[in-house]
Amino acid sequence: MEPKHKVVILGGGFGGLAAAQKMKRVPVEITLIDRRNFHLFQPLLYQVATGSLSPGEIAAPLRSVLSRQKNARVLLGEAVDVDPDAKRVILRDGDSYPYDSLVVATGSQTSYYGNEDWRKWAPSLKSVEEATAIRHKILYAFERAERAATEEEARVWLTFVIVGAGATGLELSGALAEIARETLRHDFRKIRPQEARILLLEGAPRVLGAYPEDLSAKAEKLLTRLGVEVVKGVMVTNIGPEGVTFKRGDATELLAARTVIWAGGVTAPPFGERLAQRTKAETDRSGRIKVAPDLTIPNYPDIFIIGDLAHAGDEKGKPLPGVAQVAMQGGAYAAKTIRARVEGKQPVRPFHYFNKGDMAVIGRAAAVANIFGVHLAGWPAWLIWLFVHLMYIVEFQSRVLVFIQWGFEYLTFSRGARLITGTAATDSLVKPETMGNTGDGR
Repeated sequence: MEPKHKVVILGGGFGGLAAAQKMKRVPVEITLIDRRNFHLFQPLLYQVATGSLSPGEIAAPLRSVLSRQKNARVLLGEAVDVDPDAKRVILRDGDSYPYDSLVVATGSQTSYYGNEDWRKWAPSLKSVEEATAIRHKILYAFERAERAATEEEARVWLTFVIVGAGATGLELSGALAEIARETLRHDFRKIRPQEARILLLEGAPRVLGAYPEDLSAKAEKLLTRLGVEVVKGVMVTNIGPEGVTFKRGDATELLAARTVIWAGGVTAPPFGERLAQRTKAETDRSGRIKVAPDLTIPNYPDIFIIGDLAHAGDEKGKPLPGVAQVAMQGGAYAAKTIRARVEGKQPVRPFHYFNKGDMAVIGRAAAVANIFGVHLAGWPAWLIWLFVHLMYIVEFQSRVLVFIQWGFEYLTFSRGARLITGTAATDSLVKPETMGNTGDGR
């Protein structure tokens, strides 16, 4: 009996998990390696950051998800190198795993465009840890404002800045506006949370640049209605303990704020860079690897790149977006191709992305959606967004819990996960000298 075809999948996100599950009945040995032991439903990560959901409600243990799939095993580890000629993946601890087919679905990481020191003051939203760090910063700001000695000090703590007006930036700013205007409005005695100032900064001339112009305009209108200030055409030049410095035209402005959240661009993770070096693959400006029509690296037909790390084009040559749908369809395609090879069948057709549409939620009963070319905004788009996100959560138990939480939140505006845990850089900030020594804050 000849040994089974070995498939190594790096990453248990949308793409990696789809690839593994689609090979359930294929005579292969699947090894899924991830540095986390869970699959994270990233589209709802902003709800962890704003206290609507707890991390466990949007995460599913990978071993549990694949426990009934006998041809798959899950290993905890981080891939740091690859030998494409010897067909081996090397992990951080030195272990290596051979493969006949390699599916790389390691995703992307946040890019601060060369300004890594900004990360300390402006966390991004890519992991559970970052989501809870943002939650800490947001809730801590209201607490410090309550203790402020002067109105000026309170105003600085009650100024929130989100940098980047893509879907994540809109979701965060909309949720933050609802926290300030509704959730916390009766919780404090000294401050009025509803007077918090929330600003969304964007370098481009409009929000949601990847969306049609009419939906972009509607999204901005919905945001403004919630009280969010949208500032477009600006370039951030510095982020520090005092706030955000940005250029508007030729003028430079300092926006005093203690809470800054980064929702900017993405770049390839270190393993992606290493893989590109080893295979001499071409990359784009973000470090994404340019793949062949069958999602493999040119000259390496046994290495598939799917999801955020892949630079794949549509029929018009336009790069596909880094969204869950692209990753899932890429994973399914890689699985189908590997199956055809194992069974000695004809190669499958080049990868074709079937775009089902784009959605972005702004707040309660407020969203925009482009579904099969039909543009929706407001209540209908929000209902579709709810349904789609519930259906794509991996575990049934999590779907039920999230549905119940959303029901309570819709009826009461309450957010059940308002916990201040961990620490943030802003915790150590002391009052300016002009405000006197630290006392009881009165």
